Amino acid sequence: MPKLVLPLTDTKIKTAKNETDKPIKLFDGNGLFLLLDTNGKKYWRMNYTRPLSKKRNTLAFGLYPETTLAEARTLRDQARKLLSQGVDPAEYRKLQATEQLENANDSFERIALEWLDRQNTADVTKNKSLYLLKFAFSGFGNKPIREVTARDVLTVCRQEEAKGHLEKAHRIRSKCSQVFRYAIASTLLDTDPTRDLRGALKSVEVTHQSAITDPSKVGGLLNAIDNYTGQLVTIAALKLAPLTFVRPGELRAAKWADIDLDKAEWRYTPPKTKKQTKVELIVPLSRQALSILHDMRNLSSKSEYVFPALHTNLRCMSEGTILQALRRMGYGKEEMSGHGFRAMARTILEEVLEFPIEIIEQQLGHQVRDMHGRAYNRTKHLDKRKDMMQKWADYLDGLKSNHIKGFESHE
Repeated sequence: MPKLVLPLTDTKIKTAKNETDKPIKLFDGNGLFLLLDTNGKKYWRMNYTRPLSKKRNTLAFGLYPETTLAEARTLRDQARKLLSQGVDPAEYRKLQATEQLENANDSFERIALEWLDRQNTADVTKNKSLYLLKFAFSGFGNKPIREVTARDVLTVCRQEEAKGHLEKAHRIRSKCSQVFRYAIASTLLDTDPTRDLRGALKSVEVTHQSAITDPSKVGGLLNAIDNYTGQLVTIAALKLAPLTFVRPGELRAAKWADIDLDKAEWRYTPPKTKKQTKVELIVPLSRQALSILHDMRNLSSKSEYVFPALHTNLRCMSEGTILQALRRMGYGKEEMSGHGFRAMARTILEEVLEFPIEIIEQQLGHQVRDMHGRAYNRTKHLDKRKDMMQKWADYLDGLKSNHIKGFESHE
């Protein structure tokens, strides 16, 4: 094979052509050469002697011009330094490739997804966790989890903090911490880097779900619902919300299969606790609630959902429907929320109607324990809860009536 004399320059490389039927080597010194192939391509190569076997070997450094002359010389010098230390550069490359593969398998994103998959929680909860983790993925998801630093997490959180999303910033940090703790338990990590971020983010002002709990104002809200001129499905959901005081997501996703109109009961397992306690919630239905559901049976009988979406029977009412209706009625975010019907019921049932707190809490779907620390079963106090729900519905009717009378007396 013909050999051309070193040293190389960019000009020599650019103008060099192989017009033979065999590869040509352009030498640069210390083993480095450029191989001019018969196909017109130019490959960087380096010949060397293996430290242990003393056999000749060749390293590949890429194509010219993607790999420049200067870069090829740097790669050659690095290989010669390894050889001076008795290390075979080819074996060193294999070791690096293996470590990179292991690092890829131990990336923050992969470990986070593994942690998420192992969580015994409802799908909606997993989706919320994934939503928060995606902010971390965009910042350092491909980084080996053992190399993620507190600064990496802080940078992602500060980006949300700068937008005024203080609570989201804290939730991202918290979710990352859960992944790090899982990695520690899996012996992939020794410490949680987020522990050094305490006090690094602006504090969040704690706010509670807005709710009307003053009986004198509840009547006005109930009458506003009765007079609301929106969609019939929305009106029915608004009317049923205070009578059942279930979680907003559970109300809009109510299914006919779970409701027994003859027994006046609605039985279902709340998604929030489905994979944890698997405890079924029984909602006794008052006469007022049954009346609303009988009306809805005529409207939504073709859907599995009691409150189907406006344009399709295949999905339930959208998440923001009830909240938007409250806003259209003039109730601001500081005054009332969809979740507020639960706080309304809890407060008035205990403080005004004086029902036992354990019965109220059980009807709210909270886990209640007896004096021995055992959780009440789903049917505990069911007769008392049926009585409470009917008296609650009658009480709400009274508030509506009194509000109308009070309004008329001022005219």
